Amino acid sequence: MHMKKIFTGIFLSTMVFSAFGQPPEGMKWKEIGSVKTLNAKDIKTSRWSIGGETLDRNYADYEAYKTYLGPLGAKRIRLQGGWARCEKVKGQYDFTWLDAIVDDAIKQGVQPWLQPSYGNPIYEGGGEAALAGGIPTSAEALAAWDKWVTALTQHYKNRVHEWEIWNEPDLSNKFTAVQYARFYERTATIIRKEQPSARLIGLALCCMAWPQYADTLFTHLKKNNTLDLIDVITIHGYKFRPEDTYRQVDDLKKVVYAVKPGVQIWQGENGAPSVKKGEAIGAMREYDWSELTQAKWNLRRMFGDMGNDFEVTNVFSMSDMYYSSGDHMAGYNAKGLLKSKPDKSIDKPKMAYYAFQYAASVFSEKIRRIKSAVFSHVPDLSVFAYQKNNSNKSMVTLWMSRKGPVDDTSENRNINITVKNISIDTPVYVDLISGKVYEIPRSNYKRNAGNGYVFSGIPVPDYPILIAGKSSIVLK
Repeated sequence: MHMKKIFTGIFLSTMVFSAFGQPPEGMKWKEIGSVKTLNAKDIKTSRWSIGGETLDRNYADYEAYKTYLGPLGAKRIRLQGGWARCEKVKGQYDFTWLDAIVDDAIKQGVQPWLQPSYGNPIYEGGGEAALAGGIPTSAEALAAWDKWVTALTQHYKNRVHEWEIWNEPDLSNKFTAVQYARFYERTATIIRKEQPSARLIGLALCCMAWPQYADTLFTHLKKNNTLDLIDVITIHGYKFRPEDTYRQVDDLKKVVYAVKPGVQIWQGENGAPSVKKGEAIGAMREYDWSELTQAKWNLRRMFGDMGNDFEVTNVFSMSDMYYSSGDHMAGYNAKGLLKSKPDKSIDKPKMAYYAFQYAASVFSEKIRRIKSAVFSHVPDLSVFAYQKNNSNKSMVTLWMSRKGPVDDTSENRNINITVKNISIDTPVYVDLISGKVYEIPRSNYKRNAGNGYVFSGIPVPDYPILIAGKSSIVLK
């Protein structure tokens, strides 16, 4: 398997450059190596998380993909607790399936964050074990929920430290924002009692009016003097042009920060499909996709999140999923970084898997956006500058973001840009899909007075590339 994986990575890197002309048609600069990828065990801390969702409903198989988890380089994995899978007989809990996942992930250096969800139909009024299902509402079901959440927290409190309460409540028409607010407070109170140090995560908003939904929750908590029960809010937001999401985020921040300025905002679930329109289910299924455009989109969302100061970004998901009838949707969801077969075994890593590896390896540890960096205006360019581990060495991400990702080179441009208030020694160019690193010819950059550079003729595609100092990039 190991040799097969290496070969696939080489094949994909070659395919990127030959079949798709990435980066922009005919890179002639000297290639000096490729990014060395890091295993999660070799990374102390990171903002990157990978989705392990739907395992509670057996839509993917952790055992099939676990060997790919550590090498991916993510430091978190998002899991759903699966009330209905844990409690199939009233009052009897079986955490064996979840223990196997949690313990293996931790062993690989990946920290689970766990979501108590969904409903449990063995109780009348217990809701459904399904996306967009109902929360428990009857007295019996709510009492059973309380007992399960208590048992779940007690069982994992020494292994899990971050708890997200429910998934995409704004997608469901079976309960209101007011009902969710009460349900969140109820659940968070139990977790905090059992695990006082727990980090509590709310909302997981996907698709409706985020500020209004968030306002309902925060107003409720403020009224009851329980704002201490929320530390983080998560948002999803599937847009074909990923940068369009941040307009909603700005509106959300105004509402949330007016009530609790210190709350963190995470991107809790986002990713693109990898197949053509009509071949898969789920968000953004109405567009034609490929492995290349999936990788481009994921990178744009990852680095757009980082540029907008998200604390954590979670890419959905580790492997493709096969949803069963009776859920919110049924069929093949192609958003995995790993291509899976209908029996949920893994066929191969996709281009997006390797792109995530490169991004996670280069941008591991503590990354700080350089807010004082100044860039000359280039139309349709997204650009941000960073420092790593409090060093004085800078890294700059750039991509063309006029529209969503495309398979051809129509959105690629050679740009000239002036950057001030950064420090880069011997600039190199890093392609984050192929992982290849190139010398930037001395004729293509010059230093400005002070900490600044003028770059000219820099090929920038419609996905993030990196300009960094040669000493900042570890080559294999």
